[in-house]
Amino acid sequence: MENIREWQAFGYFFFTVFLTVILYAYILHLYRAEKKGTRNYEKYGKLALDDELDSTPIEPHEDRKEETKENKEQS
Repeated sequence: MENIREWQAFGYFFFTVFLTVILYAYILHLYRAEKKGTRNYEKYGKLALDDELDSTPIEPHEDRKEETKENKEQS
């Protein structure tokens, strides 16, 4: 019985360390993306304040970009 409890303690410890590393890696990823300018998370923060049906989207939809390119080429 003691052996199982030891394995549980080790598993809990390593799982907690693993999740902590994943959390800090995700935070670092968000920070780097904001710093490089690939994402602007200020827009996402304002989404809760400007949540109307007729408000402009934060990012254009990928399919719509392709449709507009095809329409421009056909014209």
